[in-house]
Amino acid sequence: MNNDFYNYSEDELVSNPKIPLIVMEDNEEVFQSIAEEMVEEIERKNEQNDHTVFIVPVGPVGQYPYFVDIVNQRNVSLKNVWFINMDEYLTEDMQLINTEDRLSFRRFMEQEVYAKLKHELIMPEEQRIFPNPSTIERIPDLIESLGGVDIAFGGIGINGHVAFNEPQSALSGDEFLQLKTRIQKISQETRAVNSIGDLHGAIEEMPTFCVTVGMYEIFHARKIRLGCFRDWHRAVVRRAAYGEKATTFPVSLLQKHHDINIKLTKFVAKLK
Repeated sequence: MNNDFYNYSEDELVSNPKIPLIVMEDNEEVFQSIAEEMVEEIERKNEQNDHTVFIVPVGPVGQYPYFVDIVNQRNVSLKNVWFINMDEYLTEDMQLINTEDRLSFRRFMEQEVYAKLKHELIMPEEQRIFPNPSTIERIPDLIESLGGVDIAFGGIGINGHVAFNEPQSALSGDEFLQLKTRIQKISQETRAVNSIGDLHGAIEEMPTFCVTVGMYEIFHARKIRLGCFRDWHRAVVRRAAYGEKATTFPVSLLQKHHDINIKLTKFVAKLK
């Protein structure tokens, strides 16, 4: 593999990427832009008296304070909105971790998003969805019944994973894109990076397994929007935008999507 792209300057990076790149000033602008796109899509669908379906992450999370503020200030109804969260950690016996656990994505969404929205605007609880190892087929079936996902929002992991779709070298690209919601073993690389951000580096405390929506659900969303802002995203974005499609770096498979972009900070775009 030719890795010259790792040394691309900002100008070279944005010149001819395989995934469109939008360079923004800083983290704040990236997160605010994601939040505004979320609200604009909801408002557009509300005007059509239609429902909105998002796949949403807990990581990145910087968009949620802006989203909450915009929704509350504009009094945007979420009554016809579905949030399908990407993933959740599992215990060693393949059950969802307790919502009291500080790593729980369900806990984050409840405390930092749903609890802060105006009660009269928030969507019903049954429209706040998480994958569950006991009902693996629910999310693909639900998405189909709703007519598909409007936008899948997310980030990119250090090994190119989107949601917890970890690299799988034994699969072809087409096979990888057929993977639906499932239980997934988390790679050592992902556990290490996540432990730095969430547990001050206590990697042995990080869960080994998760339940995640698949690349199938993400790839079949009408739009995909990814945000990148960390120091190691410099390499990740360059490989996503210029590397070859490979199941060893899953985000590269999204190069084939018809409406995708990556919003990144100037810090990520620059090498120095």
